[in-house]
This record gives sequence, structure tokens and C-alpha cells, in this order.
Amino acid sequence: MDTSAIVSQIFNVISPLACIVLVAFFYARARPTDMGVANRLNVNVFSPALIFSVMSAKDFHIAQYVDLILAASVVVLGSGLLVWPLCKVLKIAPKTFLPPMMFSNSANLGVPLIVLAFGDAALPVGIVLFLTGALLHFTVGMYMVNEKANPLSILKNPMIIATIIGLIWSLQSWTLVPALKIPVDMLGQIAIPLMLFALGVRMTSMDFSQWKLGVISSIIGPLASVIIAVIWQYFVGMSSEYFAYLLLFACLPPAVLNYMIAEMYDQEPHKVASIVMIGNLMSLIIIPCVLFYVL
Repeated sequence: MDTSAIVSQIFNVISPLACIVLVAFFYARARPTDMGVANRLNVNVFSPALIFSVMSAKDFHIAQYVDLILAASVVVLGSGLLVWPLCKVLKIAPKTFLPPMMFSNSANLGVPLIVLAFGDAALPVGIVLFLTGALLHFTVGMYMVNEKANPLSILKNPMIIATIIGLIWSLQSWTLVPALKIPVDMLGQIAIPLMLFALGVRMTSMDFSQWKLGVISSIIGPLASVIIAVIWQYFVGMSSEYFAYLLLFACLPPAVLNYMIAEMYDQEPHKVASIVMIGNLMSLIIIPCVLFYVL
């Protein structure tokens, strides 16, 4: 594939994501929009439906993704260990800095990015990477911010419940009858566009009070994750296809959930807000660069 074709493909991948986010951003600027109900529906209904829809499909076999799940887990945890010493240099609390460096926007941005870059057949990969990041975020990430957090509370999360049911469904090779499969699929199809729209609305409340920290962290986070991914590939190795997925996963910006958790536990939310929002803005530069290499 020549350079012009690659650039064209990158544009075709990025532009749909950017368009939906921008539409949401300008709409919310013109008409203040409360996404509370929509976000709850996405977390409790649409995303679980998408997860179960993918995992209950006949061609989904969790065993074929074990290598990718392990590599993604190493990238998340390894990036935290790599960045940890910088907390003293930047004079910032590890509880504030490490979670947004580790836990990326694998839902709002990661799933649609992988689907647009590699086609609908890559949707299961996007879901698997998203679930890997989410499981670590709801357990390790919550404990990092609040040592008293109960890891078992994750079992109440509808997306985790959908994952468990979907996993059992897949292992048993059961088939969902069309009368149920079609509505589940339709509900799941709402999730990804709504994730992007919610991201655009959230960006109207961007906090630039800690913009220097935001810019620095937007480079450190993806760089640390990519370094861990490259080290894993060098010493352990995986297929070139899976490594491409892993690199995209590694370069994703911080998840908005980091800010919500920081706000919940009063862990310097203004700093986390700057890290998250500026990181998502900077991803418009970083992701195309990684896509150019991958493609």
C-alpha cells in the first residue's frame, strides 16, 4: 500500500470518529446537554447488549484471544510501573497520575477505532481489549484510588454480568434464537455512536487549569504503553495482526472514567480532568501516527 493510500485510509478511519465527537461538542455548546440518563442507559443496557451480542456469536471463541488479553494486561500494568518513578519528578501523587496513564479510552474511542481501521470482523477484538481494560480499571484502578474499595462490587456491573453470561454462552456453544438475537444486536448497535457522542459532550467541560501537566501526560502515557507493548513483542512475541491491535490499544488516550472516579473520591479531580481532556485532544495527533505505522 503506497503512502497516499495509507493517508486516505487513516482519514477514513479518523474522520467518522471526529465528526460524531464534533457534532456532539458543538451541539452541547449551543444547547447545554445532560448526558446522565443516556450514559446510564449505555452502561446498563446498550453496552452490555453489545458485549453479549459479540460474545454469543457463533464465530466468537475466547480461547483464541488469550494471548491478546495477556498482552493487553501487561501493557496496562507495565505502563503504570514504568511511569511510577516520574510521579516524584512531576511532583504529583501516584493516585492522581497513574490511573489515567494506565487505563485508556478503550470503550468510547478504542472499539470504534479498531472497527473502522480493521473492519467489522475486528469488533470482537475491540470488545476483548475494552473488557480487559475495564476489568483492570474496576479492580486494580479502583483500589489504587481508594484502598477500601470492594473488588467484588464489580460483579454488580451490568457489563461484567453480560461478559460472564456471554462467556458461558460461548463456551457452551449455545445459539440465540433470531427473535432474541435481532433486538439484542440492535440495542448493541446504539452503544458505539452514543459513546462517541458522550465523549464530545464531555469535552465541553474541558479543564485547562493544569494544561502543562495535561500535555506532558498525553505524551508520557501512550509512549509508556507502546514501550511495554514493543518489549512484550520482542521477548514474548505474537502475530503481526495482534501486535497491530495491541499498538492501537496502547496509544489510546485516558478514559473519561478516570476523572469520574477522581471526582468521586476527591483525588485532585481538576488535575485528572486536564490529563484526560488534553490527552483526548492530543490523541488526534498520536493515533494517526500509530495508524500510519500499523497500516
